[in-house]
Amino acid sequence: MPTWGWILIGIAAALVLLAVIIIVWVISVYNSLIKLRNNADEGYSTMDVYMKKRYDLIPNLVETVKGYATHEEKTLEGVMQARYACMSANDPEERVKSENMLAGTLKSLFAVTENYPELKANQNFIDLQNSLKTLEEEIANARKYYNGCVKILNNKIEMFPSNLVARHYKFEKKVLFEITNQEEKTAPKVKF
Repeated sequence: MPTWGWILIGIAAALVLLAVIIIVWVISVYNSLIKLRNNADEGYSTMDVYMKKRYDLIPNLVETVKGYATHEEKTLEGVMQARYACMSANDPEERVKSENMLAGTLKSLFAVTENYPELKANQNFIDLQNSLKTLEEEIANARKYYNGCVKILNNKIEMFPSNLVARHYKFEKKVLFEITNQEEKTAPKVKF
């Protein structure tokens, strides 16, 4: 076989090898994007479970306060409206806004309780406060996990060369769960 024949075979083999390398790389990046997206979805779901527990706890807390603070109806209604807004939020951005609103109304609720020493001594109320405090810590940890997963996913979606695969397969950035109002960045204080 002439020299140019071997050269053509070498070039063809190099092109096939390059194509195989590119295909393996695309599959690898695609699979890692799927894994990262699933981790972010799992983080959101976990956070959602803890928030659901909190939403279920809030009516009990409001009813307990209602028995002592009958003239604080506006505050109590605000808490319940904020709870409903959170439960009906359809996407992460809407959820962040409604969670911020709920945090503010919970602060108002606990401010009301400061005026009722007999309420603060009620064992049922103390148990509810402790449960809420624990849930707030769990929610904070779940938010950290979710945001960590989202950060890694968003980096992979935006960084070259994986952004080429992400764009081709229409991977979209996820929203970080962050609180924008400085006042609401602190968890509601639970005092005994």
